[in-house]
Amino acid sequence: MMDTPDHAGRIDDVLKKIERTRQARRHKFYLRDEKITLSHGSGGKATHNLIEGVFAPAFSNPLLDAMDDAATFSINGTGQRLAFTTDTYVVSPLFFPGGDIGKLAIHGTINDLAMAGAEPLYLSAGFILEEGFPIADLRRIVASMAEAAAESGVAIVTGDTKVAQRGKADGLFINTPGGGVVRAT
Repeated sequence: MMDTPDHAGRIDDVLKKIERTRQARRHKFYLRDEKITLSHGSGGKATHNLIEGVFAPAFSNPLLDAMDDAATFSINGTGQRLAFTTDTYVVSPLFFPGGDIGKLAIHGTINDLAMAGAEPLYLSAGFILEEGFPIADLRRIVASMAEAAAESGVAIVTGDTKVAQRGKADGLFINTPGGGVVRAT
C-alpha cells in the first residue's frame, strides 16, 4: 500500500491521539507495588510502571514528558540544540567477556545521545564504591572508561566519588551523565 499525503495525515492524527491519551493517563496512573524489587530496574514493564507512578508525576515538564533516552532542547537565541542524558550501571559481575562496567557505562551513555541525534561530546562519571573495593580493580575499570571515551571522541569533564559501608554497594556502581550537540537535519 502506498502512503498518500491523506494516509500519512491520518497516521499522524492517530499517533497524536495516542500521545494525548498517554499523557492524560499519566496523571491518573496508580502504582500498585508497595516495595521496590529488582524488576523495577530491569527496563521492562515494572520500570515503566515505577516511572509512570512515581517519577513522571513528580518531575513532569515538557522535556521529561517526551520520555526519550535523552532530553533535547534549544539554547535560547542560538539556534543550537543540545541533548542531555544520564545512565547508571549496577551490573554483576563487574568484568565480563568483551568489557567491564566502565566500558559499558561510557558506551551506553554515548548510545543514548546518538539515539537522540546528537554528537556526544562530554560525560561525567559518578562512582559509588564499596568500602574494601580493590584499588587495582578500580584502576582497571577507570582505564577502560578512559580508553572507551578516547576512542569515541568524548571527554570526561567532571565526576563525583562516594564510598558506601562494606556490604552496602555490591562493589561499584557508576553513573554517567552526558551531553552533546544535536546534529542539524
